[in-house]
Amino acid sequence: MGASPRIAIDAMGGDTGPSVMLAGAARAHDARADLRFLLFGDKAAIQAELDKHPSLAGVVEIVHCDDVIAGTEKPSQAIRRAKTTSMGRAIAAVKTGQANAALSAGNTGAMMAMSKLALRTIPGIHRPALAALLPTLGENDLVMLDLGANTESDTQNLVQFAVMGAAYARVALDLKRPRVQLLNIGTEELKGTDELKDAAAILREADYLGMRFDGFIEGDKISRGDADVVVTDGFSGNIALKTAEGTARFVTDLLRRAFTSSTRSKIGFLISRPATELLKHHLDPNNHNGAVFLGLNGIVVKSHGNANAKGVANAIRVAGRLVREDLTRKIAEDLANIDAHRAPVAAK
Repeated sequence: MGASPRIAIDAMGGDTGPSVMLAGAARAHDARADLRFLLFGDKAAIQAELDKHPSLAGVVEIVHCDDVIAGTEKPSQAIRRAKTTSMGRAIAAVKTGQANAALSAGNTGAMMAMSKLALRTIPGIHRPALAALLPTLGENDLVMLDLGANTESDTQNLVQFAVMGAAYARVALDLKRPRVQLLNIGTEELKGTDELKDAAAILREADYLGMRFDGFIEGDKISRGDADVVVTDGFSGNIALKTAEGTARFVTDLLRRAFTSSTRSKIGFLISRPATELLKHHLDPNNHNGAVFLGLNGIVVKSHGNANAKGVANAIRVAGRLVREDLTRKIAEDLANIDAHRAPVAAK
């Protein structure tokens, strides 16, 4: 890998394109001077924004692309234009070794399809998963996966998601043995689908891995801080994520309405402002921006389409750290470890 992570950025992705992507890159580079960037997109538009950030001089290379993937474009259509688009070429740069990681704020479905086609999965991994960090009331955030890459997942998929999520948590959260739980409709061992119960049985025996399996968790306990990794299929995970995001917006909007309803409420807001600012910071999605496609032969990070410069910088920080810690290798090693331990059992 090299001491200086080189991040390939789709500069045209997201709601605002080059302006926020370049501002985020500048912010990330101010925090970590070892970062280097390969920017894909309209050269003139990128250069205009680059001129506003002199700190990026000497650490950026622009690759002109005429084509851009639209947010409404179907993955099957996007794949056909992968070789000409800013997103497709950014991902291809990881495959060819020009970059150590790819980042885009564009179409999630197209990004996953292109990434799978270009990078393929780590040997032994059947399906990649989309993982993200979510805020909790505990001492650290938690890793949750899958958040939408797979609508259905069998036992083996869930076990592999747990292995990948634990490896990610060890890197992103600095945990030696992250607590792993499977999302279920109850905590009792008899509850849930056969796939969940079988995955739980396998993970209970996997004490040789760098994780601690703590059984099942219900949706209302995700944010309590009692788990470091929550594993589920992409259908349930995406619903859980969108519900959590909607609840956060509901709470902040409700507080804003309550504090502006009367003069007394406005005075109360001024008194409680330190607490509300803390709440706002905790619920700000930009502080947790940067979902990762785990299980691929390369690092690909997805930024929110509406992320601001701080959010983009955080997604770049995630990509840089995963490069430095060689996450792909660690996942492959853990997967080989679980296969090695299960082989003698299967042979009996």
